[in-house]
Amino acid sequence: MKDSEILLNPNELVKYLKKPASDFTKDDIINFIEDNEIEMINFRYVGEDGKLKTLNFIISSKEHLETILSTGERVDGSSLFSFIEAGSSDLYVVPRFKTAFLNPFSEIPSIDILCSFYNSSGKPLESAPEYILKKAHKELTKATGYTFKALGELEFYINYEKDEFYPAVDQKGYHESKPYAKFEEFRVEALRLIGLCGGKIKYGHSEVGNFSKENQSFEQHEIEFLPVNAEDAVDQMIVAKWILRNLSNEYGVEISFAPKITVGKAGSGLHIHMMLEKDGKNVMVQDGKLSDVSKRMMAGILDLSKSLTAFGNTIPTSYLRLVPHQEAPTNICWGDSNRSALVRVPLGWMGAANMVSDANPLEKIKEIDGTSKQTVEFRAPDGSADLYQLVAGLIVATQHGLEMDNALEIAEKLYIDVNIFNDENKDRLEQLESLPTSCFESSESLENKREYFEKYNVFPKGLVTSIISRLKSFDDKNLSERLYGKNDEIQKLVQKYIHCM
Repeated sequence: MKDSEILLNPNELVKYLKKPASDFTKDDIINFIEDNEIEMINFRYVGEDGKLKTLNFIISSKEHLETILSTGERVDGSSLFSFIEAGSSDLYVVPRFKTAFLNPFSEIPSIDILCSFYNSSGKPLESAPEYILKKAHKELTKATGYTFKALGELEFYINYEKDEFYPAVDQKGYHESKPYAKFEEFRVEALRLIGLCGGKIKYGHSEVGNFSKENQSFEQHEIEFLPVNAEDAVDQMIVAKWILRNLSNEYGVEISFAPKITVGKAGSGLHIHMMLEKDGKNVMVQDGKLSDVSKRMMAGILDLSKSLTAFGNTIPTSYLRLVPHQEAPTNICWGDSNRSALVRVPLGWMGAANMVSDANPLEKIKEIDGTSKQTVEFRAPDGSADLYQLVAGLIVATQHGLEMDNALEIAEKLYIDVNIFNDENKDRLEQLESLPTSCFESSESLENKREYFEKYNVFPKGLVTSIISRLKSFDDKNLSERLYGKNDEIQKLVQKYIHCM
């Protein structure tokens, strides 16, 4: 890491230790704690519900601190995961030093560290969320030599008491500024805190969704991250959601990552951008065009896309968002900059690297390779996603595509360069398969494709069975049809799942 990257890094540990977080050691953490009068350590780990759990330690001595960081601690796994029986439920949580950050909310100076789960034999818990992702990435790299990088677009609504001054235009909030966007300061503070906690942020902005009803108003925002290794990409989104909820509590407002807040208004997605690298170089572009590797990757994701909803769209209201004629996808296809496509290839600066010289005549033209930014975007997931399982599933699907003999043919067949919802493209639309329309259908799709996820024991069979069972338990088959026109019942359902994952 360059000196400038250390000095400009908002993470206090990085700046103090003068090294990237990936190089943190136990001794580094201890030195920072001693030198900065840290009184407390908090272990953080993700349970089955996708939310951060907490185990607090008051530091009583250096020996005590050494023990905490060297051996971790014991927890009751049966209270964290439904698939673990009470009779054999003890698990260990062991800190991952690279995730350490200074807690921005605690009045007591505290260091927080994300943890991994280990079983009674000291082996990684096969069904632990973070280990599933680690296994998937390891298998992909072993088979192909590629590193999988990802970033998420975290969309959320802020629910607040209605304000009559400078009202925003309904569903026209995209990139709005104060005073029409009421919570720009909230978003900026969230960006700052996420950076302090190690998140790599691309930008933040207000989103399309805003509306009012009775005495309440709802304002939508988005935070987008920079691409990092898959495991780090999920960790930073998990921490970001925790930060946003804590910050909203301090502001006295409610936020929600739920896929749908009300009928007829923009839902919140959680789009995942992905890229493959080899030897540190992005391989998504070749000779100024989308590479065959990219197309194979997309073919695999499209082929398993129905089953991926089991990880990315996990509650009944997910399927109130995935409806035709809106930006949320319903058909299995891909396209260039087409926001109704399931997989989108966003602008990647191919052949457009010297715009800054045109905008700023004093700047000399420099040859800049903008293709390193090229990603592909999976647009189905929403805030109910189990992020570790989702990104692990996308990695499994990517490897599937790279190994498919007919991947390029599938990619060509599923490419869309038109608005598929226009009447003149009706025949083309009818040729495309659709995503599931309920958790029940999603469970059936996972059942049909489970062999791909269970390959190499990336997803343990028992866990897949548990996911299928949970999705079926919603009993939501044909739910959209059953609720059509019943706005009061829809609102009750929305409220039930307002605080997903």
